[in-house]
Amino acid sequence: QLQFVESGGGLVQPGGSLRLSCAASKFTLDYYTIGWFRQAPGKEREGVSCISRSGGSTNYAASVKGRFTISRDNAKNTVYLQMNSLKPEDTAIYYCAARMSSLCVHGVNEYAYWGQGTQVTVSS
Repeated sequence: QLQFVESGGGLVQPGGSLRLSCAASKFTLDYYTIGWFRQAPGKEREGVSCISRSGGSTNYAASVKGRFTISRDNAKNTVYLQMNSLKPEDTAIYYCAARMSSLCVHGVNEYAYWGQGTQVTVSS
């Protein structure tokens, strides 16, 4: 069973930054496209960003484009989500997930393996 450990969440003021990490254990991330998702209270889980296996292709939701950057370090078996200019509406539990395909997509049902999530709260 694939396992992830997400970290880097916390409380930050509007306009602030956080960097989330998604570290894989017991498997190699190289073979997987990785997505970041978030779920706010009372809302459906939504795709935020994804990165292909090689890192050559990335995709972002319109709501975060220009503010968030996804990257991966396969040598460290870790994927990152740098979040800048955070807004209160970014408050959610953030999850990373993996899919075997090389295609970078945002559909929740396209990802078979999920982490436990990390809470991000943007508030003054």
